[in-house]
Amino acid sequence: MSMSSHLQGHLFNFMASKKPPRFDTTEFLKSIGAGRRVIEIKAKETIYSQGQACDAVFYVQSGKVRLNVVSRRGKEATVAIISAKEFFGESSIAGHILRLESATAMTDAQLLRIDKRAMLKVLHQSEFAFLFVTHLLTRNARFQEDLIDQLFNSSEKRLARVLLLLAHYGNEGKPDPVIPKISQEVLAEMVGTTRSRVSFFMNRFRRMGFIEYTDRISVHRSLLTVVLHD
Repeated sequence: MSMSSHLQGHLFNFMASKKPPRFDTTEFLKSIGAGRRVIEIKAKETIYSQGQACDAVFYVQSGKVRLNVVSRRGKEATVAIISAKEFFGESSIAGHILRLESATAMTDAQLLRIDKRAMLKVLHQSEFAFLFVTHLLTRNARFQEDLIDQLFNSSEKRLARVLLLLAHYGNEGKPDPVIPKISQEVLAEMVGTTRSRVSFFMNRFRRMGFIEYTDRISVHRSLLTVVLHD
């Protein structure tokens, strides 16, 4: 048995031992109750729009849903197609306040809308489940942000975002503006551009007072203006 399979076995046993004996997952996902309701959506109808409040998770009981993002200049990209027995809108649990994407029914669909509070209550029935699922959702949301970044933003904006993430700006807690030594080659791989372009933008950021660097890089909050500027 592989280490992965061994870990999954322990995880399954742990989750099974922690699950309340009378909690029926199947019943929960097909019925209405506190904080959840079934909604009928027609084909091409908008379920929620990019930028709206992130306050619920959806479970597809039947039909298909398309998730897409639109840039400020109108460029559009599909990021996922959601089918029956799948969830979407889960970034609300990962701490997002606003929707990163829009959700539109591709066909007539029946959805279970689960309020954020109700979903968190279910997850809290197992402390480990909450911790593990939150980790997965946070990682998933980060992947989606990276995809949107690659699709719509210039390499200059992507470099600024990478530097801000490395300095923990935007995360909970106090940021650490000093980044350990990192080569321009590595930064180029993270951004998806060439080392020469990274060098050009790093020098520009330094001239504008957004960063300082010798052996280490000091990131100033003013670098946020590069990311926020359209």
